[in-house]
Amino acid sequence: MLQQKPYQLFAIIGYLLFFVAGMLSIVFREPLFLLIPFTWALLPIALYYIVVESKQLFWLLLILIPLSTELSITSSLGIDFPIEIVLFTLTIIAIAKMVHQPSLFSSSFQSPLFLLIVLHLFWIFFSCFFSTTPVLSIKYFLAKCWYIIPFVMVAPILLNQDSDWKKLALCLCIPMSVLVIQVLFRFGFYGFEFAMIKKTMFPFFRNHVNYSSLLVCLIPVGWIIWKFTPIQTLEKKGGFILLIIALIALVLAYSRGAWLALFIGLFSVIIFQKKWMGRAIIASIILVGLIITALTYQKHYIQFAPNHDQTIFHENFSAHLSATINRKDISNAERFHRWVAGFRMIDEKPFIGFGPNSFYSQYQPYTISAFKTWVSNNPEHSTVHNYFLLIAIEQGMIGLLLFLILFIYMLLEVQNLYHQFQTERYRSISLVVGIVLVMIGVINCGSDMIETDKIGSIFWLCGGALIALKKKLKTESAAIIGL
Repeated sequence: MLQQKPYQLFAIIGYLLFFVAGMLSIVFREPLFLLIPFTWALLPIALYYIVVESKQLFWLLLILIPLSTELSITSSLGIDFPIEIVLFTLTIIAIAKMVHQPSLFSSSFQSPLFLLIVLHLFWIFFSCFFSTTPVLSIKYFLAKCWYIIPFVMVAPILLNQDSDWKKLALCLCIPMSVLVIQVLFRFGFYGFEFAMIKKTMFPFFRNHVNYSSLLVCLIPVGWIIWKFTPIQTLEKKGGFILLIIALIALVLAYSRGAWLALFIGLFSVIIFQKKWMGRAIIASIILVGLIITALTYQKHYIQFAPNHDQTIFHENFSAHLSATINRKDISNAERFHRWVAGFRMIDEKPFIGFGPNSFYSQYQPYTISAFKTWVSNNPEHSTVHNYFLLIAIEQGMIGLLLFLILFIYMLLEVQNLYHQFQTERYRSISLVVGIVLVMIGVINCGSDMIETDKIGSIFWLCGGALIALKKKLKTESAAIIGL
């Protein structure tokens, strides 16, 4: 009888919350109040997994990467729901375990990659003190922490056996496959028309760029599942069909950046296998330097100013591609508009930058009227559409240098792991991590996707995967020596 009282009290409180929330939602015409009683109802389950089965939250986190959505709480506050709640919970658990069981995280603490990530975070925190928007910068830093810690600190603890890596891949690919099929199904009702694609993404993706970016990054993950599935099984055949569907979906996503990322990602396989990554990085840096020099010399970039009245959105994709070639595509024209403003901002604050999460509120005075387009009022509050440039603007050249060192180290680490592993499975896993990182790098040359919940999660998951692979390599090497 005594044992039933807590449950009865819990139920009574739940009924009261449901009544009060219902009244508030009617009075204020706000349905979000109804989340309160449902949250209360799920509380016992949540507490069980937090206290007893905390590792299951990590697998739930992976499942939620494709399924999460943007939820606006107020006009100035929004979260990635429900993934950000899980990320925050895992961060608290990880910090608590670090205090009580620091030995669990020894593989992370001993990793040079972890040190580079800490330096990256430290500089973000340091730049907050010089920010033009300090409140937004502090919020950015905190969010960055709970996006990094679960993937970089928790993943290496859980990724130990072959089955763990397979589970990781399935947790990402199964929900994404469901979303891809439903997007294609909904898109079919619109005749696969380019202008209609955004309507088929809601509520899981903001637009076709977010959708195609995650899709192209998970195709290599799907490939490795298929590769190590036994031949002549139903799973093997089903996996092959899903890969074909994914490639068709990528074509029908009408995203030039994702197509380019797939092509360069496939080409990077040769680069990793031939140990050419160092040369490729140097060549890329030289190429970017030459392009910037050519454009800035005697203000040559002015020649790329668009014709305002002719630079419009094209509903037909062939016209969209033609406009891209003729420099009349509004998306690329608006990129140029913000890039010019971005370089002028860097010129004013080259070392410390304007502060994390400050670009939108600061960039308009630095724009040039000749580059303005029909969407220059920026109703979506989007940023500069180049992640590397964004870091230089907000965190200064020092911040960009630290991130580049981190990113380059990750690519070179992939190359080293690929050639040091003796096991084909882990050579392939290393290669897939490298392909995904290259794809993310390409995508972020024309976007800021690392700042989104989906691509940002995949990027930092790659970091955690590299630490786990390094730990696995030590185990493999020790076993070989023992033989």
